[in-house]
Amino acid sequence: MYDMKRLADLVKSLEDSLAVCMRCGMCQAVCPLFAETGREADVARGKLALLDGLIKEMFKDPEGVRERLSRCLLCGSCAANCPSGVKVLDIFFDARVILTGYMGLNPVKRAVFRGMLAHPEFFDRLLHSASTIQKLFLVPSDDFSGLSCARFSLPGLERHVKALAPVSFRKSPGRHTPGNASGPAVAFFVGCMVDKIYPDTGHAVLKALRYNQANVLMPEEQGCCGIPALASGDLETFEKLVRYNLERFDPAGFDFLVTACATCTSTIKKLWPRFFGGREKARLDELAEKTMDISQFLVDQTGLIPAASSATGHKEPLTYHDPCHLKKSLGIAAQPRRLLSANPAYDLREMNEADRCCGCGGSFNLQYYPVSAAIGRRKCDAIIESGCSTVATSCPACMLQISDMLSQAGKRIQVKHAVEIYAESIRFRD
Repeated sequence: MYDMKRLADLVKSLEDSLAVCMRCGMCQAVCPLFAETGREADVARGKLALLDGLIKEMFKDPEGVRERLSRCLLCGSCAANCPSGVKVLDIFFDARVILTGYMGLNPVKRAVFRGMLAHPEFFDRLLHSASTIQKLFLVPSDDFSGLSCARFSLPGLERHVKALAPVSFRKSPGRHTPGNASGPAVAFFVGCMVDKIYPDTGHAVLKALRYNQANVLMPEEQGCCGIPALASGDLETFEKLVRYNLERFDPAGFDFLVTACATCTSTIKKLWPRFFGGREKARLDELAEKTMDISQFLVDQTGLIPAASSATGHKEPLTYHDPCHLKKSLGIAAQPRRLLSANPAYDLREMNEADRCCGCGGSFNLQYYPVSAAIGRRKCDAIIESGCSTVATSCPACMLQISDMLSQAGKRIQVKHAVEIYAESIRFRD
């Protein structure tokens, strides 16, 4: 349970925010969940009406409200297209915090968030152990090494997953890249999935930063950005993780902070400062100002030094998926495409509905997999129709979802991060 005064303040803020919504229904046209279910309760307008009733009834049915609030991808499509400028995501985060503060966490989430995620050193050891025994539960799917998904050997689990890396990025050889004293000081926030599942993305970030003459700072110990906990209303774990990371990423010690995860970038820039006050708020505001997606930093700050290599002959067809947290939340869409176009070995072809949500939504994928997969299959179809041999994106969560869908469809299409495509073209002159 949380401090009741703080919960009361959140309720008051929620009431003020709800008054802005005109119930016009514009969110229906862009909500990927509503497109699949056709249920008013699944669209933002329905949830906002529900929250208004929740406040008036003094939490008469909090469990029912929490169930309906959890049926949301938090993709931000509604907020990005709202004519009234309703800050829908802020409202949903506040509402989830209020409900969790009022009702408490369920035992499973309490064990995961407060028993594991809130303790980064223990969490790292736990996932390292899991990487050594995962072969007992996973069997290779019928695709090629570029996708390298696996299926669960347990009955009833149909999804295809990317296995944990045998060695995490932060523990792997070659992670220490010498900086250039004349370049900007850049801190690298790795993020959980790049560290544990996509270490190649992490190495690509270091390679690109070095090539673009950045002086890289990467603290050995880092924690989760906290978004899984906050999305479930666990403000206690979220705040603990933010403070843990702030101790390791003092904004006074570098010029920029970069991530290769759209969700981490959006969380650090928007949510870290929002839930804090006092001196921490001032430092987090400063940190937010310095935080950038890797593509944004390379394009807007360094000018994206052209690759030294040149391609001859056939170009591989490539398409790009816009992560919701990057385009809709932060307005970043051109920069990752600049990264892709910088590699002359690829021919960038735009897919249909490139910025439509892939259906992952973090824990939404775990809790509502059938509808998550249905949304994902629409994205999968668009990727296939583009005629690409590789699909790139800028979010590890999107990479997981797209890999799952393509693997289940039996399509041999590689899934890569945009910075990996750029890094492939780099040839150092020294």
